Amino acid sequence: MRPVIVIEDRIPFIKGVLESVADILYMPSGSIDATVMKDADALITRTRTRCDASLLEGSRCGIIATATIGTDHIDLDYCRAHGIAVANAPGCNAPGVAQYVSRALLELYGADRLHGMTLGVVGVGNVGSIVERWARGLGMRTLLCDPPRADREGGDGFVELAEIYDRADVITYHTPLTVSGEYPTYHMLDAASVPELHRHPLIINAARGAVVDNRALSLALESGIVSGAVIDCWEDEPDIDRTLLDRCAIATPHIAGYSREGKIRATIMAVDAICDYFGFPKPEWAERPGTVPVAVTPGAVIESYDIMADTAALKSAPSSFETLRNTYNFRSEPAG
Repeated sequence: MRPVIVIEDRIPFIKGVLESVADILYMPSGSIDATVMKDADALITRTRTRCDASLLEGSRCGIIATATIGTDHIDLDYCRAHGIAVANAPGCNAPGVAQYVSRALLELYGADRLHGMTLGVVGVGNVGSIVERWARGLGMRTLLCDPPRADREGGDGFVELAEIYDRADVITYHTPLTVSGEYPTYHMLDAASVPELHRHPLIINAARGAVVDNRALSLALESGIVSGAVIDCWEDEPDIDRTLLDRCAIATPHIAGYSREGKIRATIMAVDAICDYFGFPKPEWAERPGTVPVAVTPGAVIESYDIMADTAALKSAPSSFETLRNTYNFRSEPAG
């Protein structure tokens, strides 16, 4: 019997790919419920579908593949306890996020002023590593904070978060969201740590909304302790803090990683996970992204992305957050 696979209908480049080997049901995220999942063998989703007991209890689902880096929308403990495999797409949108950060820096400072400025990168995984490399190519000094990597690899090359807060002109976050455990990232910047920002930095959050306490950031902008903010990921999306929105220099609807190449990578990784699980032959893809450039030029970044158009769209219609996100015209990543 052919397996039944439920696929969130906003996942790009996936329609027609698995129909030859499975029965496919495309559904809006808001319509994927326990009734839909009861007879499903697999789910391919994005971040807006909460995958927990309320969705999965009584389902025969054996695998969830999310076409995203993050898994905080999936109850991993529940899945482990019930033998449900979980696959994500690490690094899929890393160049797109690096493009976003680089474009924001060039928009706010220009190529000449970036030379010699200090960028603090909090979280130096797939995304943060490219952000750091491209920033050095633009002439910036970098400070790297990644406690899990520092513990695994040794402290050379890494600094404590307090040092970044003390020395950085710009701070950009690229961590997953973890509320507890050895390395919690919830509210890494909050009211208690704002006074540690001695250089009145620009704050960039293109990670997860709750990595930064949005209210504390808004107050820090009002007081001048923080010189500016670039926010793509917000607490309580899509009902975002309108005061913070007004105070941000750049504000976008969670689309930092929304490059065409990133979406193709994510879909390929999700489909590959499904194929591995069921033993399907992996499909041939008409388009596969090339290698990520070692460095990018200011001109290539500026030409590749109009970040202020996205900012204007959100600021003029904040209630359209989800529509702007779901109908986004995927941009191309910059060439090296």
